[in-house]
Amino acid sequence: MTTDNPAGFSHDPSPRSRIMHEHRGSHRPLLPGLTPMAFAPPQLCECDFGECRTQLLPLLYEMSRLVTEAGDLPTTLQILLQLMKRHMKLVRGAVTLYDTDSGQIFIHESFGLTEDEVARGVYLLGEGITGRVVESGQAMIIPRIKDEPNFLNRTDSRGDIANTLLSFLCVPIQRGKKVLGTISAERVYENQQLLDLDARVLAILAATTAQAVELYLLENLQKVALQAENRRLRGALKEKFKPSNIIGNSKPMQEVYGLIEKVTRSKTTVLILGESGVGKELVASAIHYSSPNAGGPFIKFNCAALPESVIESELFGHERGSFTGATALRKGRFEDAGGGTIFLDEIGELTLAMQAKLLRVLQERTFERVGGNTPIHVDIRILAATNRDLADMVANGTFREDLYYRLHVFPITIPPLRDRGNDIIALADHFLTKFSQEMGVEVKRISTPAINMLLCYHWPGNVRELENVIERAIILAEDGAVHAFNLPPSLQTPVVSESAPTGSLDARLNAIEYEMIVDALKATNGNTTDAAVQLGLTRRVLGLRMAKYDLDRKLFR
Repeated sequence: MTTDNPAGFSHDPSPRSRIMHEHRGSHRPLLPGLTPMAFAPPQLCECDFGECRTQLLPLLYEMSRLVTEAGDLPTTLQILLQLMKRHMKLVRGAVTLYDTDSGQIFIHESFGLTEDEVARGVYLLGEGITGRVVESGQAMIIPRIKDEPNFLNRTDSRGDIANTLLSFLCVPIQRGKKVLGTISAERVYENQQLLDLDARVLAILAATTAQAVELYLLENLQKVALQAENRRLRGALKEKFKPSNIIGNSKPMQEVYGLIEKVTRSKTTVLILGESGVGKELVASAIHYSSPNAGGPFIKFNCAALPESVIESELFGHERGSFTGATALRKGRFEDAGGGTIFLDEIGELTLAMQAKLLRVLQERTFERVGGNTPIHVDIRILAATNRDLADMVANGTFREDLYYRLHVFPITIPPLRDRGNDIIALADHFLTKFSQEMGVEVKRISTPAINMLLCYHWPGNVRELENVIERAIILAEDGAVHAFNLPPSLQTPVVSESAPTGSLDARLNAIEYEMIVDALKATNGNTTDAAVQLGLTRRVLGLRMAKYDLDRKLFR
């Protein structure tokens, strides 16, 4: 449908008032002549659309003045987004920039989007509506997002696309024929003429900001690309380490999840306790990436990895010339963690001298670099972990009592794997999938006897040991399944290995025979006649073999 006077401007029949054009499909590019001059200021004063755009003029002038005088992109975009949000009643708006080296188009500034949604908003040339606008240099109007098959919803910020009534506007930011990025906006438009009018307004904004965007890209292209990649990686890390992705639903782990959820609301110091290999670092990561300071750095430091002479410099940094080899000022891990979280693993390994220096940081969040006397204050959260009994160390005089109570504000004890019941199976399946994909092999299941062995083992090395066991078993597996005889000798049950030395040929043959009998009994629901047929044995021979391994057919019914 085409109209010569869609905006209702009865007193101005000039071509400038003809801003509508024919609709074809669910989206359409604006006319090639879409420039600021195609939209004269007097038309902004008309209010026949139910909304007046007169209030845009002062801000458009102010933004134009700032761009001309300073060319400062952050200031320009701040005014731009304020204009879009307050005066155009938009629910979401974004400015994307185009990195020609990587071919990526990413969100640089926005409103109405979370940090995670911004991190996901990365497009390639020609991909989705944003990619097509950058590729073609032509603006696009989507009257209803739900009707546009090319709309990707890459940020995942719009819920169920099929039910949304939002419209989507996207105009290119151009200097000559060079496309630098886009400005996009979303809201519900009941008036089609207002939709087209706002598309013209966005074109004015894009033209006004183009020079500042071009200068910014020339000066900061590498920095911009790194910032976008940093946002993407932070989003991925937050998703990876959120508590819901820690594997296990046993009652002990549910209690741990509850404690994590409570402590993430504050910056309280947390002491994570548990045996070696239970996943203390994973819990620390979950706490950080679920907390309000998740946008800050997450610095990990192993207190047992370095000698005492190096630890102080690593944690607190040093001034130039403070010791031989200190040729420049160096920031320590506490400074690096400013605004975020520092995780001190194996804290029970620190000497008493280092414990005294750490105590001040816990009390005041203040320290001095090695060789310096200027106090440095940091805003950080401190997480610590150990597999040692700190209370016992305090009693023996090897750990400071005052430091212990400073750390012991909110303790979280991670249960050992042997106390987590069927979590062992869930973790084993997870590692099976993980290593199968990494190695490119088809190993899809763990046999019943192998599962029984996993459940019966006491797991002194906890989750880390289980991960290593499954990785080894996948390397040895040959028929798409992990069998009992693929597991290490330390896991072999006495019923299988008691008749021969561990690891001998007889032990392996017994393990294979045991597993085949169990699988047959399971498949036949304990019917020994059918199981014997399946195994190619007589019922009497099968009975003798079952007696050898103390198997009862009733257990398989």
